[in-house]
This record gives sequence, structure tokens and C-alpha cells, in this order.
Amino acid sequence: MPATPEVRHCRGADIAPWLDDVARLRLAVFRDWPYLYEGDVAYERDYLAAYAHSPDSVFVLALDAGRVVGASTGLPLADDGEAFSAPFRAAGMPVEQVFYFGESVLLPAYRGRGLGHAFFDRREAHARALGRFRWTAFCAVDRVDDDPRRPAGHRGNDAFWRKRGYVRQPGMAMRLAWNEAGRGEVENALTVWLRDWKEEAA
Repeated sequence: MPATPEVRHCRGADIAPWLDDVARLRLAVFRDWPYLYEGDVAYERDYLAAYAHSPDSVFVLALDAGRVVGASTGLPLADDGEAFSAPFRAAGMPVEQVFYFGESVLLPAYRGRGLGHAFFDRREAHARALGRFRWTAFCAVDRVDDDPRRPAGHRGNDAFWRKRGYVRQPGMAMRLAWNEAGRGEVENALTVWLRDWKEEAA
């Protein structure tokens, strides 16, 4: 069994040296269900560059002997692309009060050791320390239960997310297209999950 990774985080411009490592990790993890994504490092690095350009972004990294084996990202929603803020604007939510979690990716050999909680803990602590965000949020891809590509015995993350205080918002979704293994470019729906820190404090 691999050693327990070191967890560290960085923000803003300090993210830049890690972009290629996280890009490669995203490609490795997102090939699997439920994303089934086939991409390239150049595209991924370009996507992740928004995090290096945002002074209040965060990367939480899991490192095994200096190698990135897991990563979790976040940034103010107002610093992300229009496709990501669109469902929030459509719902009448002030995007400047939303801190958006991009993704958490972790190699299979390191799962089941509490790193998922560490990723959320670090990103939430970062967002709350900034002092201007009411919500933390992320989007999850929608897949039907009877999709033949679904691995036998697959367990989703819905229960984990709910225990963390996140609520799925069925009326809030965005559509993104990406290259799926064996299918080419396909448009997919991703639904928003929200945690309302003001409501919890009331």
C-alpha cells in the first residue's frame, strides 16, 4: 500500500508550478466513470490557468514523495468562465458571493484514506477565511443509472456530499461538451450542489 500522502495547499500565482502535474492527473482520473473524458495536457493546462490568474484561488495537493497523486481546486466564481457562472446568474444568485470548487481528483490507490474530507476541509477553510462568500458550490455530471458504461458496483459521491452539507439544485445546471472515449465530443449536463453558510449560521 502506498504511503499516506502529504496534504498541502497553495493559492494564486503560487499555483503555476503545479499546473502540468494537475493537468496530467485530471486526464488520468477523468478517463474513468462518470466523466469518460479523453483530452490533452495542453487543453487542461489552459483550463487550469484561470486558477493561477485568480489571486484568491486554491489548489489542495496530495503528494507522495513529491509526486502529485491527488488535487482539489477552487476559486471565486466571478473569476471563472461564463459557462460556470451562468446557472447561478440565471437563478438570481450574486456570483461574487459564491466560491466555486472545480474538481477533486485522486488516484485509485490513495482512495479511502480520508483525503476527500481533507480536500473539502481545506477548500472550505480557504473560502471562509476570505470572508466574502455566502456559498460554496460545485457541479457534478449527470449520468443515468442504467448507462451501460457504468461500472458494476459503482458507488457515487452523493451521500458523502450531503453529509458535508451540500444540497443538489435540480433547477440549476450547465451544459459542457467534451471528448468522450469512443464517442467523440458529447454535450453533458452538470448539476449544481450548494452549501449555504449564512443559512447554517442563522
